[in-house]
Amino acid sequence: MSLQLDEFAELALDLTSGISDADRFQRLLTTIRDLVACDAAALLKLSGHHFEPLATNGMEAEVLGRRFVIADHPRLEAIARAGDVVRFPADSQLPDPYDGLIANHPSDLKVHACIGLPLLVNQRLIGAVTIDGFNPNQFDGFSDRELRAVTALAAASLNNALLVEELELLSAGGGERVGRPQSAQPGEIIGQSAAMLDLKREIGIVSSTDLTALVTGETGVGKELVAEAIHAQSPRAARPLVYLNCAALPESVAESELFGHVKGAFTGAISHRQGKFEMADGGTLFLDEIGELPLSLQAKLLRVLQYGDLQRVGSDQPVQVDVRIIAATNRDLKQEVSEGRFRADLYHRLSVFPLWVPPLRSRGQDVALLCGFFLERSRSKLGLSGLSLTDAAQQAVMAYAWPGNVRELEHCLFRAAVVARSAQSGDRIAIEPAMLRLGQTPASPQPDMADQDGAEPAALREATDQFQTRLIRQALEAVDGNWSAAARRLQMDSGNLHRLARRLGLK
Repeated sequence: MSLQLDEFAELALDLTSGISDADRFQRLLTTIRDLVACDAAALLKLSGHHFEPLATNGMEAEVLGRRFVIADHPRLEAIARAGDVVRFPADSQLPDPYDGLIANHPSDLKVHACIGLPLLVNQRLIGAVTIDGFNPNQFDGFSDRELRAVTALAAASLNNALLVEELELLSAGGGERVGRPQSAQPGEIIGQSAAMLDLKREIGIVSSTDLTALVTGETGVGKELVAEAIHAQSPRAARPLVYLNCAALPESVAESELFGHVKGAFTGAISHRQGKFEMADGGTLFLDEIGELPLSLQAKLLRVLQYGDLQRVGSDQPVQVDVRIIAATNRDLKQEVSEGRFRADLYHRLSVFPLWVPPLRSRGQDVALLCGFFLERSRSKLGLSGLSLTDAAQQAVMAYAWPGNVRELEHCLFRAAVVARSAQSGDRIAIEPAMLRLGQTPASPQPDMADQDGAEPAALREATDQFQTRLIRQALEAVDGNWSAAARRLQMDSGNLHRLARRLGLK
């Protein structure tokens, strides 16, 4: 068996066709699969220390969401180091990263034949093509020379796409984040649904400008990732991205956090201190939960946005700053304006370029991609060789509405992975539907205000504090620790909740 000239010509013609990269990559894999009669194939892009799937054929949809850290996967590491065609023996003891991820096959079915094609441009690794089959002798009829020709065409296709991407992002660099752990890196926006592609297109448009952006969407949809993406693709990317959660700011210190203070401005101000605006000078300030900002501070924020100068608390000297603002909220700010809780002029100043992040329930197959992303992350954290969902668990995940959006999905999968590891032996784990606990909430003990075992009843203040503490904790657990959402759940002002929580020792 050998590859014919017209088959190579078909691969080459796709390089010059006017189709999108996604379609070109998919056609590339379809052609390769037809040529070598494999059961599954994947095109991977090298991104830092991991391989990112750009297209797959014959695999579960979730594979596209996985990010394979090369050091965690011996076969991928061997491909990355080889520089030439890699043929793995049928009895190779190296775990295959795709075991349990081949479409329409039992999750415990192992791949028997595997070839890796490293994609090189000027001796530089840019990606790889993997070809897998269940017959141990499936690829014996193809010579390394023929496979090198396939490799060259695949490398040219990928390199063309990377060059275009590099030109589009020529002015972007890696931004520094302030207000988050230094080890944290800007996250990746996973999704290929129409709504997410529209969002990514809008991010690309607004990133090249200095316009103020307002990111809206439900709790847990990933608004902070949008802010990170805007900053990372902007001309300010080499400057700091400073984060401030307005909902977590007690009103008494909010002004100092935003604008800074001078020594002696108030009790405890023992030195001069820069605020978030000065820390973000030349870069970007991300104001999360902007809808929780007190009205008294909204006017001062508006002045900075209008004139570009601020005054530190305790000083009458103006300080000029050059800051790009990105704000985010899960509230309907138009409604907040109509009800007098948010200034109309500030709303119009912030919403110059609005971006809406869709809820997970409306994103279709993006759920599968996100499952792959979080499962691979959980696999790495738990030190497993493989982690996947059973077919029934996949169906349950796709059918669930995910009211907590992406954050709920992430927490659900990690919790299920921990449960699965404790319930199953070995280091290749499959998550069953019951382990997901979808739609279930742990029963909360009801407060019993009656005497217990004849004990004296507690004082009214003590009993009230215990009851309030329990309710606040339950509300926080229900919204993944989001104080703003907890306040709305408890139907109380956010500032009052923070003050009550401090008095009860919860903060």
